[in-house]
Order: sequence, then C-alpha cells, then structure tokens
Amino acid sequence: MQNMAVRAAVAPGEHVPTADQRVVMHNVPWSTYEAQLALRGDVAGPRLAYLEGELEFMSPSKDHERIKSYIGCLIEAYALELGLDLSPYGSWTLKKELEKAGVEPDECYIVGTDQSKETPDLAIEVAWTSGGIDKLEIYRRLRIAEVWVWEHQTIALFAWTEAGYERIAESRVLPGIDVALVTSLLDRPTALQAVRALRDALRR
Repeated sequence: MQNMAVRAAVAPGEHVPTADQRVVMHNVPWSTYEAQLALRGDVAGPRLAYLEGELEFMSPSKDHERIKSYIGCLIEAYALELGLDLSPYGSWTLKKELEKAGVEPDECYIVGTDQSKETPDLAIEVAWTSGGIDKLEIYRRLRIAEVWVWEHQTIALFAWTEAGYERIAESRVLPGIDVALVTSLLDRPTALQAVRALRDALRR
C-alpha cells in the first residue's frame, strides 16, 4: 500500500458543482480492489473501476445520473414498443482477476429471454467529466458485446472485437433502434416527456 499514488481527476476548468468527482490511485494490487468492493458492500457509494493497477473511485453528479437514467428509460420504452425482451442490471459489478479489469457501468442490459448470462450484452457509459481510466479497455477485457458512450451531447456505439472496440453506426444488440432519436430526446424536461415523444415517433 505504501507505493500507491493518488490523483484527483477533475479536469481544469470544470464547473465543480456539476462535475463528477474522481480519485484515481496507482500501483494498486487486485486484492485492494476486492477489499474496497467488500468494504462498500451493497450500500450506495462511489463506483469503482480497476485496470492494470489503477483504481478509480467516481461519485457521479446529478447531471451524469440524469443522462444515464434518461437513456435507460428510452431503451426500455423502445424494447416495450417493439416487443423485445431485456432486463436492466444497473451498476452490476463486472470483473475478471486474470484480465486485471473491473467496472461498474452506469447501466447495463441482458437482451433476450435467457437472463442467466454472466455478463451483460450492452453497457452504458456517461462521460460527463473528462479524466479517469480507460473504460473501453476494461470492457474489452471483459468481452462486453456492445458499449454506448454518451459524451458531448452524442452517443457513440462500440462493438467488441479481439483487437479492440469497433465504432459502429447502428446497434447490433438492439437492431433498429434510432440512436439519433434517443439522443435528441435527452434534453426533455422530464424522463416521461422523453418516453412519450419516443413512443409517438415509433407509432407514427
């Protein structure tokens, strides 16, 4: 533990009241990551991510949580309208010691009637504040089929490959979903207004 370095990760110029709060520790053994997960338990607390000795503690801001919740509501409304089976699993702790990688998504989903899978099909990440460790590399090591990353008012879609994530134009996990439409509804005053607008668009 004595060799662990600590870095606060709030980018210069961020308006702190709306910024995610991050602390990144370096040279952290896997056992310490596991111990931190155990100490936190099931109570609400900072989300943890781990990659090759780097351990990140992140407390999301209100705006961060709003965006991820809106995206989740819209995905679930889309699935309901089109008769798709899926279940949300929130910030499910995903980790593999051999890969030296662990993460807690903003939201994640298993798609289909088989809900016994050991990893989700889709993970959602909101990059509200810059900084932190490479989440896509964590997801690559965990072999998550698809990751959506919201950043700067857009949602980028990535599909897993052995070499790294491939940027894709359309979702392979949720075929037919209009991601541009979903993105355009994230500024609605309430989540229910966004959902109603999505349902109206799908029914036209």
